[in-house]
Amino acid sequence: MKDNMPTSLPHELKDLGNERWQALQSHKEFSVDCQKFAEQIKTSFALSDFIFEQCLKNPAWLDELLIDGVLFAEHIDYQNLLSQLLRKVDNEVDLHRKLRQFRNFHMLRLAWRDLNNMQSIESSLAQVSDLARQLIIQSNNWLYQFLQPQFGLPQGEFGPQPMLILGMGKLGGGELNFSSDIDLIFSYPAQGSTSGGRKSIEHQQFFTKLAQKLISALDQITADGQVYRVDMRLRPFGDSGPLVMHFDALEDYYQEQGRDWERYAMLKASILNTPCPYSQQLSDILQPFIYRRYLDFSAIESLRSMKSMIEQEVRRRGLTNNIKLGEGGIREAEFVVQSLQLINGGREPSLKVQSLQLALSELVKLQIIPEQSASDLLQSYLWLRKVEHCLQQFSDKQTQVLPSNNTDQNRLVAVLEIKDYQVLLQDLARHCGIVHQQFSLLVREDSVLEDDVADEQQQGAKDLWQLQLTAQETQSILNHWQLQDEVTVTTGLPIGEEVHQQIERFKQSLTKQRIGQRGLTTLHNLMPVIIHKILSSSANNHVELFKRVFSVLQAILGRTAYLQLLFENQAALFHLVKLCAASPWVTEQIARFPLLLDELLNPISLYQPVAFNQYADELRQALLRVEPEDLELQIETLRQFKLTQQLKIAAADISNALPIMQVSDHLTHLAEAIIVQVIDIAWLQITAKHGVPVCENHGPKTIQDKGMAVLGYGKLGGWELGYGSDLDLVFIHNCDGQHSTNGEKPIGATAFYIKLAQRILHIFTIKTGLGLLYDIDMRLRPSGNAGLLVCHVDGFATYQTENAWTWEHQALGRARFITGGYELQQRFSAIRLDILSKPRQLKELAQEVVSMRIKMRDHLAKGTAQHIDLKQDAGGIADIEFIVQFMLLAHTCSYPSLAKWPDNVRILADLAKLSLITQTEADILIQAYLEYRNYAHRLALQNATLVAANDALSDLQQQVKSIWQKYLLEPVAV
Repeated sequence: MKDNMPTSLPHELKDLGNERWQALQSHKEFSVDCQKFAEQIKTSFALSDFIFEQCLKNPAWLDELLIDGVLFAEHIDYQNLLSQLLRKVDNEVDLHRKLRQFRNFHMLRLAWRDLNNMQSIESSLAQVSDLARQLIIQSNNWLYQFLQPQFGLPQGEFGPQPMLILGMGKLGGGELNFSSDIDLIFSYPAQGSTSGGRKSIEHQQFFTKLAQKLISALDQITADGQVYRVDMRLRPFGDSGPLVMHFDALEDYYQEQGRDWERYAMLKASILNTPCPYSQQLSDILQPFIYRRYLDFSAIESLRSMKSMIEQEVRRRGLTNNIKLGEGGIREAEFVVQSLQLINGGREPSLKVQSLQLALSELVKLQIIPEQSASDLLQSYLWLRKVEHCLQQFSDKQTQVLPSNNTDQNRLVAVLEIKDYQVLLQDLARHCGIVHQQFSLLVREDSVLEDDVADEQQQGAKDLWQLQLTAQETQSILNHWQLQDEVTVTTGLPIGEEVHQQIERFKQSLTKQRIGQRGLTTLHNLMPVIIHKILSSSANNHVELFKRVFSVLQAILGRTAYLQLLFENQAALFHLVKLCAASPWVTEQIARFPLLLDELLNPISLYQPVAFNQYADELRQALLRVEPEDLELQIETLRQFKLTQQLKIAAADISNALPIMQVSDHLTHLAEAIIVQVIDIAWLQITAKHGVPVCENHGPKTIQDKGMAVLGYGKLGGWELGYGSDLDLVFIHNCDGQHSTNGEKPIGATAFYIKLAQRILHIFTIKTGLGLLYDIDMRLRPSGNAGLLVCHVDGFATYQTENAWTWEHQALGRARFITGGYELQQRFSAIRLDILSKPRQLKELAQEVVSMRIKMRDHLAKGTAQHIDLKQDAGGIADIEFIVQFMLLAHTCSYPSLAKWPDNVRILADLAKLSLITQTEADILIQAYLEYRNYAHRLALQNATLVAANDALSDLQQQVKSIWQKYLLEPVAV
């Protein structure tokens, strides 16, 4: 390191360094011993806001760095230092503080050394990774011991089972960038129960608690900052999957559901824990998934799709200044190396390494990539990583975008020791050009070894579109796909005849469409690709798939941009065909609302719905981009949000990434987030004109406490929404008095809340180009359709007590408070409990419930001998719901805890715990209910209402009917 501030440092940075040096000297804890390092300190303060802020906050660190010489040590033993530090920690608060201080001190040292060119970028990457590994593993070890006294330890065949942590991406490769988040996957060896503690729990519970505490220890932001942002989305099933999985579940997932992009991601996965027999077991599970035992040309098509997605994203987002994601950036360099590893790694064990540099070296030795090409690629990659580190070390922020301000531009020039920023841009262009050239050469069309069958199939697809063929000629071409024996269910015609008709009809429809020349050219290029993908798919009915995909194409023929999207992005086209094959309902959604095609560009997020608690925040973020006065755009944004999120839920459902309960939970949380935003939008509109109600009991209302609550009944109340479900809503308010609102056009409180309810319903039900938001059913409000749209909570209580029918009390069992003020929530809960707890004569109650159910079944059941109406047929969903509602009304008087939940599954579980029904009966009803709902979701995705009768369903129906007989018919007969 130089003794004086470099003369090449611009005046602006010199002035900044001097100014910050003065600020440090005035600090009461400043050590005069640091005076002899003044110029070095000024340089570092000028080059990094992060360095200055940390030193100003902790002046003693300068003594340790400069006077004690820690700064000048080539390597630091993070493991020993952190281990000594954590031995003195005895609580989680202190753990969080010590971890963050340790991280900040050593990141300060690394930034100082990097920005003053005291070490190579290779050394820096290794040290940043080693520091992260120790912080993660030692935090995990401390928390593991912390949980032991209470829960004991999870034992296994090799002693106590650890939570093994897979470090993904650059962390796994030992090449972590300075301000990176960390991608982790947690796993443990085997199921069981802990032993040796005050309380024994299942291993899954133990490791979930450990994982949650570890994420909090690293990710939580405190006064000392954050250790790392933790990203868990790469785990099986993404955000919707369990936080930690045992080895058998992990193996099942990767063998049965693991996708090509997960193989690619797993290339850099590294077990961070100290090696042990358990870590070898995990490695043995993952290796066969990542690497095939032969030269893996099967990976080329998926790699080509990933490459296409990268290119499409660069074009679509215009990532010209992003050194990671832009053309020729860090991601493209990584893609080149990892793709060659994926293709060749099964045959060449030396390629099974996580480090890019090691992998590149092995690729040269194996003569898979020329030595000069590898050398050029590595040098450009390391240059880009150096720039990336500099950008992040300026302010400890995760960025890969070139700076637009003079200060950071001057810093880059100074650290890289070049003439000026223009030279830097020239160097950048040269290095990115080298990387992109290698990227462009990878998985080219002419580099793929295709067999004769594939050639004939591709040519056949072109012929089907470009030539005028007969049905017999079409059938001959289809023989290349071995589809000659397939016939359609509806007509019984050979597939050749049906496919011929489908293609000819589509061609004829083009003459009636307004398509520009550019659109026609794109379509003619696209159609052979689409035909090939349809015929190559594993669909049960290829003719039906042609109909569905063609219906989407018909909807977008006039939109050349969407045709180009499908042509340029093979991955998007693949997912379109996949979703169309799986569900006519999804097909209709995409055909009606082509904007959903944009969601196909990112398959990772497509099959991973957001977390339950993130819908509200995601929607809020979307609406922040809309002017508050633009009601039309707000309404469109709400609908677009619902459609895109619903598609993601359906995609995850189709791919079996979500169990049935979670599908309903996702759809319900989505609806709740939308309800809250609709009410806020309506409130702002009405109050802008009339002001807010002034209530005797509460004073003026606010947007935080509107004095109105929304109650959800039925499927919404029970967290059981399905695709296309309407919302059963009831509005109540608690505004007393006859005061008017305080706006320019004052109205009474009752009139205000009615107008507010009307506006809410208008926003929900107005038809736009994106359809309805939701159908709203208000018939469960007091007095039904004859009642006011919104009633006072006292009136609601009086009606429920004095006028409501038994069926309305049944419905109240499924009611839930959705949104509103705390006081209204407490009042509603009290009313609901009071009504459900009313003493009732069991025989009279059973007679009413049975009578109502018989009427429903007579009027609504549509089942036949061949097909079952899951909801209304005897032994179906409605019977289970009525059993639950009867038991709730009959026994809540004696067991108030029964009213805690509004959903049938948990109520059934509680009924068994209270011995009001047997555990076997509860298990039967829960199994049947979930099985019926699973079928109902499948039916909705297939646009069907009845399910084909089968022995398993008939058996469930019979068991439900037996329980119905025992608890409802027998009491009536007494």
